[in-house]
Amino acid sequence: MTTYDVRQSTAYTYASPVPYAHHALRLTPIDRDGQRVHAASLDIVPAPVERRDGFDFFGNRMTWITIDESHETFTVKVSARIAVEPPVDPATLITPAWEEVRDAAFASEDLTPESPVHGLFASRQVPLDPEIRTYAQPSFPAGRSMLDGVIELTRRIKVDFVYEVGATNVRTTPSMSFALRRGVCQDFAHIMISGLRGLGIPARYVSGYLRTYAAPGKKKLEGADAMHAWVSVWCGPEVGWHGVDPTNGIHAGEDHVVLALGRDYADVAPIDGVVFASGRQKLKVGVSVTAVDEG
Repeated sequence: MTTYDVRQSTAYTYASPVPYAHHALRLTPIDRDGQRVHAASLDIVPAPVERRDGFDFFGNRMTWITIDESHETFTVKVSARIAVEPPVDPATLITPAWEEVRDAAFASEDLTPESPVHGLFASRQVPLDPEIRTYAQPSFPAGRSMLDGVIELTRRIKVDFVYEVGATNVRTTPSMSFALRRGVCQDFAHIMISGLRGLGIPARYVSGYLRTYAAPGKKKLEGADAMHAWVSVWCGPEVGWHGVDPTNGIHAGEDHVVLALGRDYADVAPIDGVVFASGRQKLKVGVSVTAVDEG
């Protein structure tokens, strides 16, 4: 088990004063399978006049706030201590043929948040692009083990796409980043989800963090200095959901800290809301995820 100190700062600077704002925050981590939150807090400036905490449909922690004083900057700082358990060795996982998983997902009558049904269809930011489906298809020949196909597709995306900050933005569609063959973790996660869903394989979006400094003897992962995104794939009722990181071509593991889960980025955006103002805004995000024994 590895324990991390997580620090994130999100700062908006507005071109003109904002007299009123309402925000929905998804920035507080929660306990999950293989992950325990020892402590977590949000520091919000300006201080909200109203605050309400709760959960969304997928179980992500939500904080709704209202600010009614004029402000030109808005800052949220996250501080958390989180323990992550080593995942089950993927080599020990036995999964059915991907066609069996597909058929089981479509036959499911479960509508709870963990149901594979929610990862089957097009969502707000992930259309079912036929070109992306065609790209994913070779990883899933008839009868192939579900997990074998998933990890091959994960590694192909790592090889075939270039990680380039600034090549895309938060509004770039999977089809656009697929055509560019470049982007960042959000793009690669959306591309993989679109391809899997196009084949009838349930997939969902995971937002979170990577450890900032690599463990001894390991290589630093791509995307470790910002918020990260990867994919959770349903591998059948026995194995359930399994995480893979197409940005780095690996299984999600002890270096991955989960913040939120959803169908795509729109379900897990760290800050949503409405501000009453004119002009543009600037955003600056800083992330640090340090193993406690590293100081």
